[in-house]
Amino acid sequence: MSDARDFYRHRKVMITGGLGFIGSNLARHLVDLGADVLLVDSLIPDYGGNLFNIDGLEHTLRVNVADVRQATTMNYLVRDREVIFNLAGQVSHIDSMRDPETDLDINCRSQLGLLEACRRHNPDAKVVYASTRQIYGRPDRLPVDESQLVRPTDINGINKAAGEQYHLVYNNVFGVRACSLRLTNVYGPRQLIRHNRQGFIGWFIRLALENREIQVYGDGSQVRDFVHVDDVADAFLRAGATDTVNGLALNVGGHEPTSHKDLVETLIAAAGSGRVRYVPWPEEAKKIDIGSFFSDSTRFQKATGWRSTVSLKEGLTQTLAFYRAHHDKYVDDEESLT
Repeated sequence: MSDARDFYRHRKVMITGGLGFIGSNLARHLVDLGADVLLVDSLIPDYGGNLFNIDGLEHTLRVNVADVRQATTMNYLVRDREVIFNLAGQVSHIDSMRDPETDLDINCRSQLGLLEACRRHNPDAKVVYASTRQIYGRPDRLPVDESQLVRPTDINGINKAAGEQYHLVYNNVFGVRACSLRLTNVYGPRQLIRHNRQGFIGWFIRLALENREIQVYGDGSQVRDFVHVDDVADAFLRAGATDTVNGLALNVGGHEPTSHKDLVETLIAAAGSGRVRYVPWPEEAKKIDIGSFFSDSTRFQKATGWRSTVSLKEGLTQTLAFYRAHHDKYVDDEESLT
């Protein structure tokens, strides 16, 4: 990884969705590596962008508040960037079912627009796309490797799959170097915890921290793999620094498949607060649930040398400490738990 880290010194990098959860953590790593960092974020309410996510970095990077759907803006911003980490997206599965048009605009049309901007104005850029394990749908077998079919169960998964394919086509046909990382359940500091529509683990962390009841759907036997945001940032850094992954869609997941029951027990023990109750599945959520899932990241590991290194207990302890120190920056006092 030392070569990959050396690669970013003075490198001109752009992160779309850069004020969000993964983007801001990635930005911190890039600043430490001496990169020239530009963050692009729309700061749409409820999408996770938060200026506090770059607290302390204000004078070490640049921020452009812009929407990736604005083609003229993207045409300008991509021009001198050598590596583009394309993390902007609508990530709520429930929201995608309630408002499919917005999900289409952000997760599909805007991805095409960014790639067109690169093709026409900066064809030498390297683009790393943040995809999701949700595109697989309900797995045929576990662990899930890249040979399994892409069969999304919701609108978000369909649009993310299309966005991924655009990146691969632009690599294979137009020569815009691109790859896609299919992320599993990412958690850690700077994650949105104001509501529960962007993944359950951040919401569970908030509930445990506030000594509230955590409701687990079903009996808690469902299995997931959880990957800490620092490991994910490392994966993006490696993917951006090598051409061995160009034209590929690769899994990036955790190394500890864990049931929801064990996750919550570990979380409550780490927090020293919170309690759990098992409840029936809401119909809206059950229709798009994919069941147990954990991924096989062997292909990405072999291509880049990456490994998931942060244990779940260690990651949860670190994350809880972060939100204890900065709770008011992520949850308004008057906010209700809905």
